[in-house]
Amino acid sequence: MTLIYGHRGARAEAPENTLPSFHKALEAGVTRVELDLHLSADQQLMIIHDPTLKRTTGLRGKVAQHTAAELNRMDARLGLPGWDQPCPIPTLEQLFQACPQLEHYQLEVKSGSERQSRIVLNAIMALVERYQLHDKVVVTSASRTLLRYAKRSGFALPTGLVEEYGLLNPLKSARRYGCRYLILNWKLCNIERLRQAQAQGLHVSVWTVNDAARMRQLIDMGVDSLITDYPARAMEVSQGRG
Repeated sequence: MTLIYGHRGARAEAPENTLPSFHKALEAGVTRVELDLHLSADQQLMIIHDPTLKRTTGLRGKVAQHTAAELNRMDARLGLPGWDQPCPIPTLEQLFQACPQLEHYQLEVKSGSERQSRIVLNAIMALVERYQLHDKVVVTSASRTLLRYAKRSGFALPTGLVEEYGLLNPLKSARRYGCRYLILNWKLCNIERLRQAQAQGLHVSVWTVNDAARMRQLIDMGVDSLITDYPARAMEVSQGRG
């Protein structure tokens, strides 16, 4: 059965990577989410896609220049016109506290340097241990530096390679870094690559899939999971109602 992950919560239905967005996914019956992480100035894990604030808040500056408390006071609803309630930039811990019904998280880490990788992975592990979520988290990244560090340091959680362009062989890269997940741009997912990845023991997750016909095609192909901005639509398709 193909699992459904809400992309940044329910990105098309509520401001992305905010608590209302994750609640929207839950309302649709989707208990798995994908989200993005950056470090604040005080090294808290903040849920936001971009390293800068402009697109979602309208403010200048970088996430890393502000403390978690400062980021919590910012309104991140700019990307979804018409939303009538303020949406603070949340911490990962706030999500764990607010949505205990969530069953699995794809945590995409944007950090690239080895130092940043160490800080982020240690912070994730501390929260996972605090909330006993060891079997509910996979850490994903397009950063080979982060994945290399995770493998070398014996990071205890499963990892996944995010592959958007396919310039290098993603299956070889995933194997090299000891990944258990392969997060593919859906355009890179064909039946041959899917079968090879699954034969290698990889969970293949495709993104971002918003068209119902495309969802059906990929589900029929046998992808392990798909990531979508429209969790309710994906649930209908996966249950044969869309």
